[in-house]
Amino acid sequence: MSLDAATKKSIIDEYATSEGDTGSPEVQVALLTKRISDLTGHLKDHKHDHH
Repeated sequence: MSLDAATKKSIIDEYATSEGDTGSPEVQVALLTKRISDLTGHLKDHKHDHH
């Protein structure tokens, strides 16, 4: 359940504070938020999964 490269790049491009920024809190929070959202949807659909 990881992000594909295109999704990750678009999130980084949207939230980066400067060129090449991948480690700022804004970028990290946006990436984690997307992963949490994806996992929440997966667990709603597959109630017997216990990740």
